[in-house]
Amino acid sequence: MKVSPQKARLVVDLIRGMLVGPAIATLRVTNKGIAPSVEKVLKSAIANAQNLSDDVDVDRLIVSEAYVNEGPRQKRIRPAPMGRAYRYQRRSAHIVIKVAEKGSKS
Repeated sequence: MKVSPQKARLVVDLIRGMLVGPAIATLRVTNKGIAPSVEKVLKSAIANAQNLSDDVDVDRLIVSEAYVNEGPRQKRIRPAPMGRAYRYQRRSAHIVIKVAEKGSKS
């Protein structure tokens, strides 16, 4: 994702350990730009759990793991006064969300 890992961690920390229903509701009311993308990743994890096994109860799923790792940085140059240039980095993040059924050992 094209967002700083620090900013993404603020949102991911909100949903860690929650049931998926309240987690989606929390992401919908969170006033951060990355929240819709985290919601999309969470819905993808839920769909993956349903496709993996037919007897998965979505109401009992919890966010078992949720973390953000730093992705590759893009080095860019911004024009500066008097013919100079300032270097800056565009950061990216890898968002990982895992769901498990409540009471299971995975």
